[in-house]
Amino acid sequence: MKILLSNDDGILARGLALLGEVCATVGQVTVVAPDREQSATSHSLTLHRPLRSTRRVDGSFQVDGTPTDCVLLALGGLMPEKPDFVISGINHGPNMGEDVLYSGTVAAAMEGLAAGVPSIAVSYGSFDLEYLESHRDGLRRLIERIVQRNDFPPETLLNVNLPPIAGDEVKGARITHLGSRVFHEEIARMKDPWGREIYWIGGGHVTWSGGADSDFQAVQEGFVSVTPLHVDLTNYKLIEVVRSWNLGT
Repeated sequence: MKILLSNDDGILARGLALLGEVCATVGQVTVVAPDREQSATSHSLTLHRPLRSTRRVDGSFQVDGTPTDCVLLALGGLMPEKPDFVISGINHGPNMGEDVLYSGTVAAAMEGLAAGVPSIAVSYGSFDLEYLESHRDGLRRLIERIVQRNDFPPETLLNVNLPPIAGDEVKGARITHLGSRVFHEEIARMKDPWGREIYWIGGGHVTWSGGADSDFQAVQEGFVSVTPLHVDLTNYKLIEVVRSWNLGT
């Protein structure tokens, strides 16, 4: 079993180190990750400059690019053979609801999926990592069960979110759908040292919705959330409705 690991928090992230240790109990691990923080880079690629990959003492690769760059380089040149799985994470913070559209963690898994490799994105439901290490055994069991399946759907990745509680308090895993979140007061207006107006995106607070089977509800109730995702964003229910608009005539 060959496993490619990446993330968006950077090569030195605690979550990546823990994921590497867990996956090493399942198969042969290759780590290719950004050399610095790349959160919220989504599925961006570096097209306007060359990329540099550096082999570290521990055998991992750090890349001066995005998470998507890392997976693309790994599959295209750094790994001698195609991996059996691409696993991204463990992200420092949740990736639920609309977060999956912005997340570099999920994008790295999506790039694996686009290359035909079964993929998993793993995130931890808080930026406070106090209980992260305590999820080691539970995460190992979950990954073992996933990678040992011979019927992993070819067009799907699994988006996993761990609840921010002690590992021995986790109630189990729940299969979920994406919830929905709305940011409030996320743009801070301020001035630079020369008095010019600038804006800082981030902060504020979040309102979640989505019902009992949503990812955020599962995590809030102490479950590991597992959400199947795929690349096809087509709203099939509306195809006939939009077709009736006669836009092509």
